[in-house]
Amino acid sequence: MAMAGLYRRVLPSPPAVEFSSDEGKKLLVEAIDGGTMEGFYKLISNFQTQSEPAYCGLASLAMVLNALEIDPKIKWKGPWRWFDETMLDCCEPLEKIKAEGISFGKVVCLAHCAGAEVQAFRTCETSLDQFRQIVQSCSASDGCHVVSSYHRGTFKQTGTGHFSPIGGYHVGRDMVLILDVARFKYPPHWVPLTLLWEGMDTTDQKTGQKRGFMMISRPQRERGLLHTFSCKNENWTSIAKYLVDDIPNLLKVEDIKDVKMLIGLICKSLPLDFEKFIHWVLGIQSAVDGGVCISKEEKGRPTIKDEVLKQAEVTGLHKNVLDILPSPELNCRNEGKLDTAIPPPQVMVGHLNSSNLPPAWSNILTVLLIALPPETWSGVKDRELLQEINRLTSVDDLPPLLQEEVLHLRRQLYLTKKCQQSKVDEDQSLARV
Repeated sequence: MAMAGLYRRVLPSPPAVEFSSDEGKKLLVEAIDGGTMEGFYKLISNFQTQSEPAYCGLASLAMVLNALEIDPKIKWKGPWRWFDETMLDCCEPLEKIKAEGISFGKVVCLAHCAGAEVQAFRTCETSLDQFRQIVQSCSASDGCHVVSSYHRGTFKQTGTGHFSPIGGYHVGRDMVLILDVARFKYPPHWVPLTLLWEGMDTTDQKTGQKRGFMMISRPQRERGLLHTFSCKNENWTSIAKYLVDDIPNLLKVEDIKDVKMLIGLICKSLPLDFEKFIHWVLGIQSAVDGGVCISKEEKGRPTIKDEVLKQAEVTGLHKNVLDILPSPELNCRNEGKLDTAIPPPQVMVGHLNSSNLPPAWSNILTVLLIALPPETWSGVKDRELLQEINRLTSVDDLPPLLQEEVLHLRRQLYLTKKCQQSKVDEDQSLARV
């Protein structure tokens, strides 16, 4: 016997105009002529329906990430790498999202972790005019897309909080095209931009924060060449906890006299899974994926990674890292490139047997230490030592490639901690991390 259920809803119109209606088609043609539908083509090519009633945030983000052609760096199915809702779980367990939905802050966190450039604004942090300018700018380009978080009740629709991408903008009518990812419920539709603003300018009762919008784009150069922390991976989250929480506490209780003593203390306290982390960082993807040609960008990734590590080697901090090790052979070279195959001498550093570690591990440790938040060192009691470590970990004079990688890693550490503490929705500065 067939079960009773719902097959779609009637779209309340007004205020919405259904995309496939005569008026909706007319709005589309006029917006195309006006040059504010350029982002539409990439989005419509990747338009998907959310697979669960509470997955609107995940579906919107997956759709935008695929439209921007950002490589997730992990397989979806078979040999294919592709963003899917089920892969977007590093900031919140899928079961929890399925039961409760996802907040604005967590979607922003997910977009950052996926490798996108994100500018996010709650309505209390911006204005209607700025929102209009951002929508018009993104609609005139296929390099950025806007995801809106709004309350459906503003459009006389059933339901409460919802996420969907904005597919285009009609300047003359001041209307936006919402590509509703709940296609089983409502079709894509045009709504007045001012009404969408009203829908965003509502409070999420679960977080007590205003809703808003985020502008998501592809970074000019792929970041996270060395490592991007994932909130769902216990190995990496333990490393993040050690770097962000344990090191500051360690420095507060120890009487440290000089930089070498400080670095030695950190090395002796490295967590058990740091060795796995080092090997993962240096794991370089093959230039051939199943015999299929890959992009020039992906082929060039190992070379750029090698350059980042080389730039770390010329920093003053790296010289101090090497000074606590018994042999310069730990940084062997092979024709000017980092040699990750030659095993260094037998040395024990904390829980690590460095005979199992590649030579470049000291370069990676250097990058990690520079990437730590400046306040990490505030617990150092000796004032001269504090000034010295602040100088050695300053990002101001780093080479551009290394500086960008360090700042990206610092951002990832910050987001990882906020996700672990479930504080991304309380932090108003998250949008500008």
